[in-house]
Amino acid sequence: MSVQSSSKTSITQRFESYQPSKTLLVWACVVTAIATMIIGFSWGGWVTGSTSSKTAAAAGDTARGELASAICVERFNAAPDASAKLIEFKAITEGYKQRQFVEAGGWATMPGQTSPDSRSVQACATALAV
Repeated sequence: MSVQSSSKTSITQRFESYQPSKTLLVWACVVTAIATMIIGFSWGGWVTGSTSSKTAAAAGDTARGELASAICVERFNAAPDASAKLIEFKAITEGYKQRQFVEAGGWATMPGQTSPDSRSVQACATALAV
């Protein structure tokens, strides 16, 4: 056993007495920083500021379109002649004419705007067609 304990002591002593150079420490820090970035962007879900801005803008546009569509459908259903208009709307078979019908009715024009957004009109016509 004295051979094993002396080899353990030798490894422990070598480890404790090891003095890495400054160059080795700098390179270890550089490699660690690069590995952290690679792992973060590949598997960690990190994105750049411009990517997050584009994603947020797209999500905002989608949310506005969904809200405008819901308001349009609500306005359509709140009209005094909604049932007759719905029958008239569903009689139209072409999609572009359905969009023109919704646009002409003014249900898709949001407050403060003079004309409706084309995506809102499309979403409203799709929701009413169901």
